[in-house]
Amino acid sequence: MTEPGSAAPRDATDESSAPVARSGYLYWVAKVVLTPILTVAFRPKVVGVRGVPRSGPAIIACNHVSYLDWLFLPLVIRFRRISFLAKLEYFTRPGLKGAFQRYFFTATGQVPVNRQGTDAASAALRTAKRLLEEGRLVGIFPEGTRSRDGRLYRGRTGVARLAAETGVPVIPCATVGVFELAPPGTRVPRPRQIGLRFGTPITWPAGRAASPANLRTWTDELMDEIQRLSGQEAAGVDAWGRLS
Repeated sequence: MTEPGSAAPRDATDESSAPVARSGYLYWVAKVVLTPILTVAFRPKVVGVRGVPRSGPAIIACNHVSYLDWLFLPLVIRFRRISFLAKLEYFTRPGLKGAFQRYFFTATGQVPVNRQGTDAASAALRTAKRLLEEGRLVGIFPEGTRSRDGRLYRGRTGVARLAAETGVPVIPCATVGVFELAPPGTRVPRPRQIGLRFGTPITWPAGRAASPANLRTWTDELMDEIQRLSGQEAAGVDAWGRLS
């Protein structure tokens, strides 16, 4: 569906420098303001949200079809703040628009992650692991980027690795009808009913080796469940057109 500070991070490849706002005050302000508006406009049909724990660490793993995903998930998960991992560019763009984005993403409690360089994936995992150790609910889009055609792309193995290392549950989740609501290039969403479906939390057995083969198998199992929830066509490749 993305955590704060008032300035760009000093070094987003170092998880200790990623600014994490403890209050995320704007997250709650936005929820109060936007919940009635979004509820009336999009009439979300929600299934299975009671499977999201009220406390303690967990990972929400969701398909990613629109820039609106990060709004709809907090809309229906009402009593907890979701800490999303967000790309670093949202915190470093120049100009007035960049300043607004930086303020918004930091004040709503989102976490900047540098997706470039050889250590990018490890840095993201370290940041997410730190948040889980603090008992947070972490939101991750396993495809790694937004789908441009509405299909479901292969998941990257970071979610499985993180779950295996921490032992926290992974809640598969899918937004439904959101791609049609705001396909690529859309500036103003088209009001229509959308759905959000949550599956049964997944935990992988403790003590199983996190080999590349196991990580791939676990990730494919997770994506199969997300596909079942979303009804999307499977692309069969990752979002960059490669078998992963």
